[in-house]
Amino acid sequence: MSLTAPRMPRRHGFNDANPVVPYLYLLPFALFFLVFVVYPVGFGFYVSLHRFDLLSETTPFVGLEYYRALFNFDTPQAQFFWQSMRNTTFFTVVSVPLLIATALGLALLLNRPIFGRSFFRAVFFLPGVLTVSVMGILWRWMFDNQIGLVNAVRGDVFGLQPLAFLSVEQLAWVPIIVGTLWWTIGFNMTLYLAALGNISTSYYEAADIDGATPWAKFRFITWPLLGPVTLFVFVTTVLASFQLFGQSLLITAGGPNRSTQSAIMYITEEAFTNNQFSSATAMSFMFGLVMLIFTYLQFRIMARDARGG
Repeated sequence: MSLTAPRMPRRHGFNDANPVVPYLYLLPFALFFLVFVVYPVGFGFYVSLHRFDLLSETTPFVGLEYYRALFNFDTPQAQFFWQSMRNTTFFTVVSVPLLIATALGLALLLNRPIFGRSFFRAVFFLPGVLTVSVMGILWRWMFDNQIGLVNAVRGDVFGLQPLAFLSVEQLAWVPIIVGTLWWTIGFNMTLYLAALGNISTSYYEAADIDGATPWAKFRFITWPLLGPVTLFVFVTTVLASFQLFGQSLLITAGGPNRSTQSAIMYITEEAFTNNQFSSATAMSFMFGLVMLIFTYLQFRIMARDARGG
């Protein structure tokens, strides 16, 4: 008499299920993606190729006319658009190094065992929870030409004349950049703090045995190991800076003489103030193309860094 093992009931795995089931799980996201991404982009491209007017029943096809107009610098649209692009680039070039360097410096300080470390971490992070409207109104008041706190301190404490921060082109960027630094630095600082906490202390112990100076430990241990998070912070900060809108709108209203008007501000003005929807849509796609090129270059750098060179 031979004994045979009892047959276990067959378990139906994922591969035995209906092949339609995975797509049902993807369906909600796909619907939202189609409705809120694919359709708006497609309709926007259609608008940029037609002379679109909400009050007109016809939308004649004009091809690339509005795209060509962006390179005709005899038109005010091209002049204002590229000026706003230069303004946005200037803001990005100035603010991004400050946002990265200051966040790293604060993270290095607050990573040390100092008294009240948790309190100061919260203090630097809390401004990031404010809305851009609150931040903009606050810093507009801080740098007001007449009643601003900055000018009050300059006059009462240092005996200096007030500066017209909101009316002079060379000074108008100061409240925007300083306000953005105060508002957003906490996020980058938190990322650096998390990265510093993942660095093994054995590296620093070995460096101490070798007699390394604090600068040498930062240069050869801390900074290289922070490379991946620094690249991430750099990419996200640049992308966020290119999307400058609320700070300029609320603090300086794009002035004086459009010197602080960002690209998104002018696109919004062209669409909803001048009612030139086709022109504004073409500007949006041109602005998006610039962002895509930059993002592509950043991903190439990230891929090369992941491969180790």
